[in-house]
Amino acid sequence: MDSPYRCWAEIDLGALERNIKRIRAALPKDIQYLAVVKADAYGHGMAQTVARLMRSGADMFAVANMGEAAEILEIGSGWPILLLSAILPGEDRYLADYNVIATISTAEEVERFSRVGKEAGKRIPVHMKIDTGMGRLGVWYEEAPTLYDKILTNPHLSLEGIFTHFSSADTDQEFTEHQRALFLETLDKLPNLDRAKLLIHADNSAALESFTPGTSFNAVRLGLLQFGVCPYARSFLAKVKVEPVLSFHSRVGLVRSVPAGTGISYQRTHILAENTRVAVITAGYGDGLPVSASNRGKVLVNGRLCPILGRVTMDQTVIDVTSLPEIRSGDPVTFIGRQGNGFIDITDFCRWAGQISWEVFCSITKRVPRIYRTDSAV
Repeated sequence: MDSPYRCWAEIDLGALERNIKRIRAALPKDIQYLAVVKADAYGHGMAQTVARLMRSGADMFAVANMGEAAEILEIGSGWPILLLSAILPGEDRYLADYNVIATISTAEEVERFSRVGKEAGKRIPVHMKIDTGMGRLGVWYEEAPTLYDKILTNPHLSLEGIFTHFSSADTDQEFTEHQRALFLETLDKLPNLDRAKLLIHADNSAALESFTPGTSFNAVRLGLLQFGVCPYARSFLAKVKVEPVLSFHSRVGLVRSVPAGTGISYQRTHILAENTRVAVITAGYGDGLPVSASNRGKVLVNGRLCPILGRVTMDQTVIDVTSLPEIRSGDPVTFIGRQGNGFIDITDFCRWAGQISWEVFCSITKRVPRIYRTDSAV
């Protein structure tokens, strides 16, 4: 809170490491940990986050594109990198240069990646994705045996894993179990499947609730949980006490008294019913505080909740501090995190903003400095 910044996010790398160790301790020892760090590690910062994950027990990383894979290769080598998204034709050549793992969904991709391998004189590592109901990437589960055979018999490709993606793990456990069953049934239909040599994964953070050790799965693919977000804990996840890694803060720019009847912010989106003491805080949607939090959200000042008044603007937001006569210019304001005896959880913020946790993290903009707490995990 002593930083000179108008708006900033604090990233607790010690908490991140503790989270990884607690998750790993709760999983069977033979389960591989695939850390998802796409979108700048969910807005936490790729370089610092990946460096700490490398020393905390991550076995492998998953990203969305070649640029993110290149960032990881600059941080350290020795960790496999899986590209979860479709690869553009112009990016094919980097598969050999970077030695990253491609996701295959179609026969056309088999041919493209095979040409890269042939030209480079090496086998390109790939994971086959099976669509069990997400409707995005992946070969439809009924057609998976055909694609599997194309990959397996191709001399320029090396099949190293098979996976699927649960579409509703945090909201629909019944459909998640349906997808899980389809995936396992599909695996049983793949001839000469050497499960011991392949990475077989499906479970994201929410799906750990129904993760079943001893089945074909030998890896988990986690993003949100490692950053301390666990709004759906019921059984398995309730035993893993993760800590929030990110907190989000700003400052009071000025404090003033405004008479009843005054309109607040653009289009007078809040009309004061009585004389009110307001504070103008030095952050807005240009920093990641969404417009959807207008007249709905709350912030912490001196450890107490204060409502947002009117529309959130690009650089400034008005809050009601009538009940806090001691508030002064420069005082810290917290959007997400702990301040004194007060705490705003990411779930609270999402409810006020009408957003999901992934979106909130990724929406904290580049002009917001990330301040890293580099304490050890002990």
